[in-house]
Amino acid sequence: MTGQVIAHAVVNRPDLRRPFPPDMAARLTGARVVALRRRSKYLLADLDSGETLLIHLGMSGRMLVSEAVAGNFHPAAAKHDHVVLDMAGGARITFNDARRFGAMDLMPTAQAEQHPLLAALGPEPLGNAFDETYLIARLKGRATPIKSALLDQHVVAGLGNIYVCEVLYRARLNPARKAGLIAARRIAALVPLIRAVLSEAIAAGGSSLRDYRQADGGFGYFQHRFQVYGREGQPCLTQGCTATIARVVQSGRSSFYCPHCQR
Repeated sequence: MTGQVIAHAVVNRPDLRRPFPPDMAARLTGARVVALRRRSKYLLADLDSGETLLIHLGMSGRMLVSEAVAGNFHPAAAKHDHVVLDMAGGARITFNDARRFGAMDLMPTAQAEQHPLLAALGPEPLGNAFDETYLIARLKGRATPIKSALLDQHVVAGLGNIYVCEVLYRARLNPARKAGLIAARRIAALVPLIRAVLSEAIAAGGSSLRDYRQADGGFGYFQHRFQVYGREGQPCLTQGCTATIARVVQSGRSSFYCPHCQR
């Protein structure tokens, strides 16, 4: 999309999780994509019109890229293809969302960081602002469980349930431990583990458990490397450990952990 003009935009419904902005199709049509970037779990497309298109996939959303077939035709829109962007170069970008938990919005690029969905986000886990000193200070005195603290987008932006489970297993930390009572050295050790897990997941194309697909419609493969997530009742993978993986529910999300290794 970068450098390409949106030759034609189609919006097939008035809303997803929240209403689409007024005249979204008209505002996108003819605009050139200056840059693509990401903030937390939001995709941001900066346009030469001075606006930025914000995209959030939600639970089941997909951004799919397809090329025109012979005769310069694209297949007919599928049932849940809610927004379709035909690029001048011939590619079609489709936002497909079966459960409609996703979101799209248009905002002035100059004020993008003040958007209500972005303004209060914490630092990026792969960025320079997220380091050991920051995380120790941010979690000091907090009575919330460490699992919930790491999922808090105000603490660190972009971490999801799967990856926090995997990080805490590698850190040998019980997800129910109160964040403020964990030693500073163990909090510090979370930073490189978070970066390692995310980097491995990105390299594997993400985790396709139910809905997630890559832009070409293919699956991600990180689910084949899970050490703890989704492995309830299965043996712990730590050498010498004879325990089995347990599951508890925290704030409506499943936490998988080894009751022997994670303290």
